[in-house]
Amino acid sequence: MITSSSPPLDWELCRSFLAVLREGNLSRAAIALRLTQPTLGRHIDELEKALGVSLFTRSPQGLKPTAEALQLKTHAQAMAASAEALVRAASGGPEEARGTVRVTVPELVGTELMPPILTSFRAKHPGIAIELVLTNATENLLERDADIAVRLVPPAQDALLARKLGQVRFGFYAHRDYIERNGMPRSLAELRNHTLIGFDTEPVNIRVLRNTPSPISRDAYALRSDSPVALIAMGRAGFGIGGNADFIARKDPNLVPVLPEAYGMQTEMWIVMHEGQRGVRRARLLFDHLAASLEKLVRPGAKRKPNS
Repeated sequence: MITSSSPPLDWELCRSFLAVLREGNLSRAAIALRLTQPTLGRHIDELEKALGVSLFTRSPQGLKPTAEALQLKTHAQAMAASAEALVRAASGGPEEARGTVRVTVPELVGTELMPPILTSFRAKHPGIAIELVLTNATENLLERDADIAVRLVPPAQDALLARKLGQVRFGFYAHRDYIERNGMPRSLAELRNHTLIGFDTEPVNIRVLRNTPSPISRDAYALRSDSPVALIAMGRAGFGIGGNADFIARKDPNLVPVLPEAYGMQTEMWIVMHEGQRGVRRARLLFDHLAASLEKLVRPGAKRKPNS
């Protein structure tokens, strides 16, 4: 068991521990880390000996983490985030337009909005590498999971440089071809008689965003998926009526709003950055570029704000 006089843990052991947790199998974890399986197994043995606990048990499905392993997972992930942040910090000087910046964005924003935005940024700053993470979870910037985050909820953490980009409305949309074939519903009651697209097990982030209950229950959906990108793609294909963000639907002239006066869901779009990144030129360049580009999409005609 580790005591105050114990030597510090080797980071490589913790890295191996996380890989086995993620993969559930020594051989797959070894491939992911480009290590041999015996080396990885030795790392786990050494970590168990150093901690004085058993981390995994064998099962027909592979290696099953013990309660002790699950308790340590969050701490090991924090170590990994710090190690990755250290590498990013060393990738370029604070005054240079060079190095790596890690950005997290919601899946929908990442697939629908980021490609042209990041392409134009790359043309201006070819020395900056971007790590783009698509996640609907709220990454912890204070623990350096990322340098910049785009969020659809107001930031709840201190020590963040934050800018509100505007209001985002979600509503029902359908392809023109679908409306021509099936007609436009005139009420929420008529909407229930149409082919509807929606979430299978509604993600937590969508439940958090709601300020009005959905008029449609899960059982009414003819197609269900937990991927907002897949749902919007099905709507574009004319499969049926589904939810979409107004700022995304505006880009497609074939998508028409359905019952916009009867139902809509509002939230805010924010861009946030760790306060410590304010003086890092590569991070600030990307922060300002993302803020200006996204604000134009969310609030057409909005003027760019001066730097915070």
